[in-house]
Amino acid sequence: MVSPTPKETPVQLKPQQCGKLVELVRKREAGHTQLVKPNKGSIMPVKKRKLPDSEDHGHKCKITSFPRPQVRGVKPNGAERQFSGKKCLAWFHKYAGAEKMVGPEAMEKFCDDIGVEPENIIMLVLAWHLGASKMGYFTKDEWLSGMTVLQCDCTERLQSKLDYMRSELNDSAAFKNIYRYAFDFARDTNQRSLDMDTATSMLALLLGRTWPLFSVFRQFLEQSKYKGLNKDQWYNILEFSRTISTDLSNYDEDGAWPVLLDEFVEWQKARPASLRPPCVATKREGERKLSAETTQL
Repeated sequence: MVSPTPKETPVQLKPQQCGKLVELVRKREAGHTQLVKPNKGSIMPVKKRKLPDSEDHGHKCKITSFPRPQVRGVKPNGAERQFSGKKCLAWFHKYAGAEKMVGPEAMEKFCDDIGVEPENIIMLVLAWHLGASKMGYFTKDEWLSGMTVLQCDCTERLQSKLDYMRSELNDSAAFKNIYRYAFDFARDTNQRSLDMDTATSMLALLLGRTWPLFSVFRQFLEQSKYKGLNKDQWYNILEFSRTISTDLSNYDEDGAWPVLLDEFVEWQKARPASLRPPCVATKREGERKLSAETTQL
């Protein structure tokens, strides 16, 4: 005769044993979670890496008052790879070498690699993004901070941002910041103004293709008594080019314009009609003709 199977008596755990069991389960679950690797391409929060310590970390850039807009450039090839501070630093040392900064000679090689002429305005836009304090030079701090914002750690990624940087020149607010930045960027550290040769070259780069009166204004500067341009004059030239019509008809001589611009307007209006832009000459001659006809009536 088979005896009935005895019922299993449930194990009664003491409170201390329950606590240890719960703790063990939690540890096991935590360990399991750490072993699971996310699928490639999944979006996971990534701990930010600190950039390598810079030996010139204490260097302060003299350009600090020009905000840089958030970069929204085209994603480079292989955009799934995250920005690498280590790779960006190695990229910097490719050009800097033992000098610990990218100088004029290395800058030419850098420009050749990215396919941009050194005198191209895009290099000024790049310098603005990097916050470069001296023309022709990029320090390690400037390179790492600027390229991190741009998310560029190699030549190909920077090339993918060039179209975006060109588009910034068509943005009124961004261009104004770039234009103002250019004054300190091109100015000698121990000088408060831009020498005239440098000033006219920078104006040609920034306004030469967009301001119809630029060539006339440059002629005025070349024959004037001025040896350079101060910051107030520099800032107001941009506002003048944006707000004053080509025929100068809306220029207010009593406005808060620098004397430099008052003298330019006076000089321009006094020139023979044959030397003035057609729109200027035609308008003034038309006004004189209308005045004469009115007098006869």
